[in-house]
Amino acid sequence: MATYKGEFGTDFKENKKLLNEVAIVRSKGLKNEIAGYIATHLKRELEEQREKESLADQPETVDPSEEMEEQLIS
Repeated sequence: MATYKGEFGTDFKENKKLLNEVAIVRSKGLKNEIAGYIATHLKRELEEQREKESLADQPETVDPSEEMEEQLIS
């Protein structure tokens, strides 16, 4: 997968076709498992990346107790 990671995607059927080109998998069931695993793995990576981006876009929240302490000090 490391060699062809850019070619695989989240589509199960496309992954099966690509597996036929890059590997010899004689068992239909095993080929389906591999293609499904790749699709699921890449979907999970995309979801994690989106979560990180959404967290980075959110403004940093201030703890109200820290804000009160700062007001009392000054």
